[in-house]
Formats: sequence, C-alpha cells, structure tokens
Amino acid sequence: PLPYHRRPTLAVEYQQIAEVLRGQAFPTAPSFMRQVLEYDGANLAALTAAPRGFQSGDRITWFALFQNVSGFFLHPVGLEVLVDHSSLDMSQWAVNRVFYNGQYYRDMVQLENAYVQGRVRVEKVRRVPRDGEFSSMKPRAPPAAPFPLQFEPQGPRYSVRNNRVLFQGWSFAFGISVSRGLRLFDIRHQGERVAYEISVQEALSVYGSNCPGGMSTRYMDGSFGIGRYTSPLVRGVDCPYSATYLDVHCLAHSQLPRTTKGALCIFEQNLGSPLRRHYSNLQSLYYGGLVNSALVIRSIATVGNYDYVWDFIFYQNGALEGKVQATGYPSSSFLHGDGLRYGNRVWEHTLGTIHTHSINYKVDLDVGGVKNSLVAHDMVFERTQAPWSPEQQIERPRLTKKVLDTEDQAAFRLQAKVPRYLYFAAPSKNKWGHQRGYRIQISSFAGDHIPEASSMERAISWARYQLAVTRRKEEEPTSTSIYNQNDPWTPTVAFADFINNETITEEDLVAWITAGFLHIPHSEDIPNTVTVGNSVGFLLRPYNYYDLDPSIYSHDGVFFTSEQDPTACETNPIACLPTAASCLPNLPPFAYDGF
Repeated sequence: PLPYHRRPTLAVEYQQIAEVLRGQAFPTAPSFMRQVLEYDGANLAALTAAPRGFQSGDRITWFALFQNVSGFFLHPVGLEVLVDHSSLDMSQWAVNRVFYNGQYYRDMVQLENAYVQGRVRVEKVRRVPRDGEFSSMKPRAPPAAPFPLQFEPQGPRYSVRNNRVLFQGWSFAFGISVSRGLRLFDIRHQGERVAYEISVQEALSVYGSNCPGGMSTRYMDGSFGIGRYTSPLVRGVDCPYSATYLDVHCLAHSQLPRTTKGALCIFEQNLGSPLRRHYSNLQSLYYGGLVNSALVIRSIATVGNYDYVWDFIFYQNGALEGKVQATGYPSSSFLHGDGLRYGNRVWEHTLGTIHTHSINYKVDLDVGGVKNSLVAHDMVFERTQAPWSPEQQIERPRLTKKVLDTEDQAAFRLQAKVPRYLYFAAPSKNKWGHQRGYRIQISSFAGDHIPEASSMERAISWARYQLAVTRRKEEEPTSTSIYNQNDPWTPTVAFADFINNETITEEDLVAWITAGFLHIPHSEDIPNTVTVGNSVGFLLRPYNYYDLDPSIYSHDGVFFTSEQDPTACETNPIACLPTAASCLPNLPPFAYDGF
C-alpha cells in the first residue's frame, strides 16, 4: 500500500509553495523583507530540504532562501521558512516556523514585529550581481592553446545499434531509468554472459548544519529522478569531442515524453598508460606491451546543486568498472554562531556544510551461469621452520579460503574488514582446476552511516553495508524506492529486510555495493567541487575465469625482440602510426541543444 503522502514532490507543488510564500507569507513582513533582504519579488531563490517532517504523514518542509543569482547555492541570506503543505486543500498551507540568523520565530508576522521593534540581530548580506560574482562559472582567464584531443585514425572500433553496444570481446545493452539513472543489461565478454544487470540504485547525501534546512537534509536523489535530471553533454568537455552522443527519452512529471539531446555518450579512450608491459634485459632481450584502451559509457545527472558523472568502463582484460565522480556546487548554510562545527567558511556569509555521499549499485553477476557461490580468499602470515635450516624460523604469507554460505555472512558493514579477494564463483572450473570467478573490488572512503537508532534509518539501510550479497528475487528488484524520501519513517522498501540469512551457495545472487565519501567543503570548492579525488566505485575482475589473460588476444598488442627491427610496420604496428594516423579527423561542428 502506498499512502498518498509518500508521493515525490512534483514541480507543480514547488510552484504552488512559491506562490504561498510570495503571495501570503512574505507580504506579512514588508519592512524586514524590503530593508534587510532588498526583496523585490524576484531576487530570492528557495532550496528545499528533505525529508519533510518527523513522522509518517508529515509534509512539512524547510526552504532556505538564497540570492537568485548564478550559483545561488553559495549565496544564503539567513532566512529559512518551514512550510506545512500536508493538506490537499492549498488554502490550508501555511508557514509555521521561521528562522533568521540563529533565531526562530513563530511566523513571518512575529519576525516582522521583532524587526520593527529592533529585536532582530540583522546580518545584512551584500547584494551581488546576476552573474553571482564569486560563484560565477565564467573563466577568469582568456582562451589559449587548445587542449589535447584524442581521435580514432580509422573510425570507431565499437558499434552502437539501438541500445546494444559491441566493443572488442564485450557486448551489452544500456538504458536510463527515470528514477535511478544509467543501467546495463546482458553484459557479455567473449560471448558468455558475465552479468544480467548492473545499475545505479541511489545517491544519498546526509548534511550537517546549525541551520534547520541543512541539519534536516537527507537527499535521496532517486526520488527526485537521477535519470530524469540526466543533462545534455557538452562535446569536448563532458565527453571526448569525437564520442558518440545519444539522446535520452523519459516520461516524468508530464503526459508527454521528453527528449534530452546528446545526454549519453559512448567512446573508446586511450588511458595513456599500458594495460600490461614488460621490458626484458635478462636472458632474452625483448619488449611486450598493450595500450590500455577501454570503452566508456557515460551519463551526467545534475540533481539540484550536484553533478554526478556516471561511468561504466570496459577493459580488454575482461574487467568492468563502475565509477561515479561528483562535481557541481557544494550546498551551503548561512554562517552564524557555532557554524564552524559543521563545515568551513568559504565566503563572507557562507558556510560550506559537512555532508556524506553514498552511492548504491546493484550488480547481478551470472558467472558461468546463474548458480553462483560467494568465496573469500585472503592471507595470513604463518611461522614455520626453514626446511633447509630447521633451527631458523621463517614467516610466509599463506592463502586462506572460505565459502560464505549465508546472507548474514555476506553482509559487510560499512567500516568492517572485507576479505581482499571476494568473488562470485561458478560451479565450473578453468583449465587449472580452479572455480571460475569474478572478483568484486570496491573503491570507497565513505563517511559514517546515520545511526541505526534514527527513526528514518531503515529507509536508507542499504547504506549500512559496503557490500551485501543476497539471493536474487523478482520481488526485490531495487534497494530502495522513490517513496522513501517523503516517508522514510515507514519505508516502502527497507533493504535491511532483504538480508534474512538465506543460503547463498550455488544460487542466483546479487551484490549490492555501496561506495561513498565524506565531503567537508573548503575554499577550493568555490565555485565548484572538482572531480579529482571525488571518485568512487567498484571493479569486477576475472579471477581464474579464463585460462590466461584474454587481453593477450588483443589486436593492439606490441612485441619485438633485440633481433627485430622495431621501426618496421610488420614487426611493430606502432611504427606505422606516422602514416596510418597522419591526417587529422574532420571533427563535427560544435552544437548544443541543452537549453
């Protein structure tokens, strides 16, 4: 059952709330609004907090007010209002609490009276121009020499037909979920399925502040629509200039589908380093190597202030990476009182507020079929006598092996130690007698999870775990729900319920992966947070899945000995590049349909 109060907040509801503020609330404090905020009816922007209240049925939202300029997220004015929009009768909507510069008031009328009587601590914020001044993204330097470009000397080495992609030994289908964003299906390597589904599930941000809007914010971006807010891509910046750009279609908040032009890109990228190499100057003299060229499928979602760069990357050795990079504007609160307990001052009145990012993925691996087990390999040091000198001791690393045969054993809490080699194992074996497997390797530096005693924690209980492996069930398709944001106290989907100690030996399994990071905004986050250092995700790596590294069959391999001429094309294809790649490509003209 889905009570109506759980519904996501649509754009029309935000518009109706804005009308209540403009038409009913703000006019009751004319002196304060005009003299302190220089309010003219259009120079303030509101940013919603969420969830909306303290218990099921509440729909009571804090809105923080900012100067309505470019990059408004960094221009708080100190005023926040709590709007009760629970009733289906809009005439019942009202502001039932007001916050200004550290003080709380019953409503705008009480704030006005206190201001007129000189009982308000006024902190007047300098009005900035429309470009936002310090928050402007406009470059502070003129253009110079063009940055490096990659190009494909003989055209793309991948193909895209409808939503199916082929690259080297890889094939997969892609799609965009309106709520959850980029997802892949039927991922195959060398013709054999590796995974049935790999998809983004949720992006969660939990904020701290000494302002009410900031301290009550736990954004669950799936409710707003990670796919819905997939943004148009700028050729040459968001993706390589010569990438393949595809349109994204979605049906949300409307009776008609909407097309976002060029919102998904696919490209092969030379990562500028070898995937593998060896230079031999012992015994025989030779060089062997392989360029690390990988296929990337990317979308970028702009959900409010944050931009998430979503990548799935396919490598020639059979590894697959899921990665997200965070950028965009940091959220902020008005700096007052003990604000520095909750972040860093980043401008005159702006507190960059501490927050966590947690990203959840569904990874439905099918390794050598659907019947898999979860196996842990790790190491311990053992102390033993040196066989050739028994009076001496030697410490050597030894392999440890364990089958994790229940869901409870396979649920690893956020800060728990995870076995360093954890893999889905097939019943079948490779040539050397080992179970064929795919290893899960997580890259994360997550902040702490919200305490489980919190009344809303079960709605985001997936974030308790850096990794949880469960049986695959049709009735457990996603780790969360779009209805959890506005009623986290009675969650529509509680991931913790998925983990009920069922056996997971030789079953159809799903790995739920959480990666994240703690962000304490600082002055270098102005105007925007950079992607460097703000990248997390996971790798899926073959582990005894093949009999040897499949990239040895790549056409990009290079090998020559001391007895061969490395400048000859028939010996070394790299030597042919001066002629094979001598012409610059005819780049398509730049175009953008994003506005």
